Amino acid sequence: MKYLVLLLLFIFTLGADEKMSIYDFNVRNIDGKEVSLEEYRGKVMLIVNVASKCHYVNQYRGLQKLHEKYGEKGLKILGFPCNQFLSQEPGTEEEIKLFCSSNFGISFDMFAKISVNGSKTEPLYVYLKNEAPGTLTNAIKWNFTKFLVDRDGKVLKRYAPSTSPEEIESDIEKLL
Repeated sequence: MKYLVLLLLFIFTLGADEKMSIYDFNVRNIDGKEVSLEEYRGKVMLIVNVASKCHYVNQYRGLQKLHEKYGEKGLKILGFPCNQFLSQEPGTEEEIKLFCSSNFGISFDMFAKISVNGSKTEPLYVYLKNEAPGTLTNAIKWNFTKFLVDRDGKVLKRYAPSTSPEEIESDIEKLL
């Protein structure tokens, strides 16, 4: 409820002609530091809700490969752990960070555990779901749902959890 109230207050403080931007959001990184998405202005972003006990966990490898291949060209991967789907991300941020680094060598940006659906949905995810609606509903259907954002901050596309990072590579290349 707190997040919904904050989001509504933020929306009402904007002028009628102003539209929210992805750069208007602040999120907490995996180490607890608040990060403004303004820091990603001019970058291509791939935003993913992740979980270490998910069937799709091996997608971490593909995400890391994309980060290594395109990071210097302007791609930023943003991983948001989520425990809403069959409790597949039960650990603390410290445990998640250790799991990701020791099992997959993750060096892309990871953030604090969030909710992507329901009354406690992270405001960024409310925005993402509205900008790139899902099939049938806007709800995130599972872990490893991905959102591609261009250098201007426009949310271009939502990818299903089953879509591998490798399948998204050509879309990323077009934006870089």
